Amino acid sequence: MISKRAGAWTLVSITLGCAVAFLLSPRIPQPQAYHDFADHRARLGITNFNDVVSNLPFAIVGIWGWAFLASKSSRAQFIQHRERWPYFLMFLGLLWTAFGSAYYHLAPENARLVWDRLPMTIVFMPLVAAMIMERLDVAWGLRLLPIFMAIGIVSVIQWRISEPRGVGDLRFYAAVQLYSVFAVLALLFVHPRYTRNSDFAWILLCYVLAKVFETADRTIFRLDGGFVSGHTLKHLAAGIAGYLILRMLQKRRPYAELASSS
Repeated sequence: MISKRAGAWTLVSITLGCAVAFLLSPRIPQPQAYHDFADHRARLGITNFNDVVSNLPFAIVGIWGWAFLASKSSRAQFIQHRERWPYFLMFLGLLWTAFGSAYYHLAPENARLVWDRLPMTIVFMPLVAAMIMERLDVAWGLRLLPIFMAIGIVSVIQWRISEPRGVGDLRFYAAVQLYSVFAVLALLFVHPRYTRNSDFAWILLCYVLAKVFETADRTIFRLDGGFVSGHTLKHLAAGIAGYLILRMLQKRRPYAELASSS
């Protein structure tokens, strides 16, 4: 484990590194082939059925997470009441992802992809703020929360505006995603105030699997004889990651509470 000071400087370095990478990287247009997923099968009158309905876990976890955070039982999992706000936003992002991604997959195209990507930034960025609150400083994490949210949303809007002009550029959005992953990874090495830190290993594994499944969409669909596509599995893996975050929150306890009871 590293000190809070070292963690803060690491986070600053990651921020500067992602900013430099964004500025120096060449423009990244949105490939139109991205919208051509492996599984086009329709069922029950729903086009691209599997890629649409596999978003259901996001809705379930989003609603479940809100219900938990609003309940009296969640008070034991947070030292300060305000530490719950990033998680409220994160679970809202998961719920919005269910609808936004389903809407996109009914008829995949750039205009609809906005509603898939926007809620994902509302999942990733509040999680970074939550990690800062829990491992560095509560007040700073709360101050940065709206800034992170704004940056995530603007990264999607900037890409959408650039596409019709023929200068489509995903660099900003990609930098936001990379930043959130690297920031969470770095902050895992700062001593936590809560138990269940090892749960993040499983959460990150699900995230990695989701990315692998997304990349291998057609390969998986071909290898399993058309049973399920990689993109459908991506949704399921990401949904499990959301559930694991909820489960971590439900089961964790402040270390200070454990020390006082020992």
